[in-house]
Amino acid sequence: MRLRLRCRTVSLAALVLLLPATGPAQTRQSFEHARNRMVDEEIVAAGVTNPQVIEAMRLVPRHEFVPLASRQLAYLDMALPIGAGQTISPPFVVAYMTEALDPQPADRVLEIGTGSGYQAAVLSPLVSEVYTIEIVPSLGRNAARTLRRLRYDNVFCKIGDGFLGLPEHAPFDKIIVTCSPERVPAPLVEQLREGGRMVIPVGRRYQQTLYVFTKQDGKLASEALQPTLFVPMTGQAEAYRRVQPDPANPAIVNGGFEELMGDPPSAAGWHYQRQLEIIESDEAVEGRWYARFENTIAGRGSQAVQGLAVDGRRVRALELAFAVRGRDLRPGQTRTQAPLVAITFYDGNRATVGRHAVGPWRGTFDWQRERARIPVPPRAREAIIHVGLLGGTGQLDLDDLQLRAAER
Repeated sequence: MRLRLRCRTVSLAALVLLLPATGPAQTRQSFEHARNRMVDEEIVAAGVTNPQVIEAMRLVPRHEFVPLASRQLAYLDMALPIGAGQTISPPFVVAYMTEALDPQPADRVLEIGTGSGYQAAVLSPLVSEVYTIEIVPSLGRNAARTLRRLRYDNVFCKIGDGFLGLPEHAPFDKIIVTCSPERVPAPLVEQLREGGRMVIPVGRRYQQTLYVFTKQDGKLASEALQPTLFVPMTGQAEAYRRVQPDPANPAIVNGGFEELMGDPPSAAGWHYQRQLEIIESDEAVEGRWYARFENTIAGRGSQAVQGLAVDGRRVRALELAFAVRGRDLRPGQTRTQAPLVAITFYDGNRATVGRHAVGPWRGTFDWQRERARIPVPPRAREAIIHVGLLGGTGQLDLDDLQLRAAER
């Protein structure tokens, strides 16, 4: 059976509550300055170390891959709409996945989900050839034009179903997938050469893990990298998921931070974790572990986020409860950069339809319980919960987060 799908990607940074001010006029010099600041503050500071990947991120003009209306936001670490309900991947996601791919000069790479063409452009100077597939014809044609205009001559674009791959050009040394299937598509396994490497987010719609797979004896050996969140796909591949979210019964996964992965441990189910440490202690409110967000630089991201389905036609309000403790909590560069627990609601087209925050908190205090009843906009179809300092400074501890549909 041939599955038709469309892929849209988003990083959790795209869902930040606040954006820094930007001016309307942009020059080549200001774009370059903004790009270098983005690389230093959002990519290198976040842990990307491969010098070739870092240099590629400094060189590729991301503003050329976004619509004119969004160019003033091009060098913020966020996804931006590019039409047809899709987004350009945020810079950190692109850099992190590129580094995980371990690109080498002789590699032939297959990319699934061209989108804007930005990921392919970043790969271009790092490898021999990039073959990239986009299922939305208008986006595929536009990306091809942009890549040709900017002289990325070793990138070859095709419009089609990415999960079928490109058997006529196989085998590939590396495969990078910017869609999130429930499991790895068999054609991609077949088209990856022996010893080859694939980077792909896999899992349930709102609970995904970014994996790197290596092909050994015809099979894939896996290594889990980190939790991640990609915007749901559309089409039959999404509809055929064996496990579907329940938008009438939204809930937080791993709200007690007891489920861990990796070394040092990170919280399973939570994405885009920055300046976050999982603490094991008798002081935990629930279980043995709790989350600690710590930041000394005003404006720097310190957060974790989680996506969930919620249908505003069926759920009128949410009941949110959690335990919080603070030490020397202060706002960041602005009053709105502050320790919060917040929920942002989105409609079926990924447009923001509402936000609600509990907090902000200031100063020092011991564990205390917080409860809030949060109205759900009727147009809401999904939501993102943001927790942490969110640009503020100090030390914020959180535990036992619970969310459920309120009784009518």
